[in-house]
Amino acid sequence: MLKTSTVCQSHQHHQCISQALESAEDVCAQRGVRLTPLRKRVLELVWQSHKPLGAYDILEVLSREDGRRAAPPTVYRGLDFLLENGLIHRLASLNAYIGCSHPEVAHEGYFMICKQCNNAYELVQHSQIDTAISSEAEQMGFTVETQMVEILGICAACREAA
Repeated sequence: MLKTSTVCQSHQHHQCISQALESAEDVCAQRGVRLTPLRKRVLELVWQSHKPLGAYDILEVLSREDGRRAAPPTVYRGLDFLLENGLIHRLASLNAYIGCSHPEVAHEGYFMICKQCNNAYELVQHSQIDTAISSEAEQMGFTVETQMVEILGICAACREAA
């Protein structure tokens, strides 16, 4: 059975952000990499909601906070660092980023994305999906390097509101 991430189910969002930043600091310390103030701020912005956030949205906030135009390469370098260290995921269909709810474990990304509210929910138990993809790839002689599954639909809250 697949379950969604338990992070933020109660929607006390300040706790979500605090937990994400603590996890990021722990992961970076374990890996011997540095979570600079800018990288930490970019991660914090990504975790501001459960909606995927684009690089230019992050750039806009940083520019507004700093009072001068932030350079796009700076934001992209921060996002690349966070991606490489498993602290965020990139949702290709939206060209946006979302925080990883369990960065301490290397894994592929599987998401349910609501077309109405744009909330994205990461699936945390997906061994059956992994097995099915590996099996099909093996039968085709295909070598899987990375896998990201993005499932679009309507979330329960939007369905109930309709």
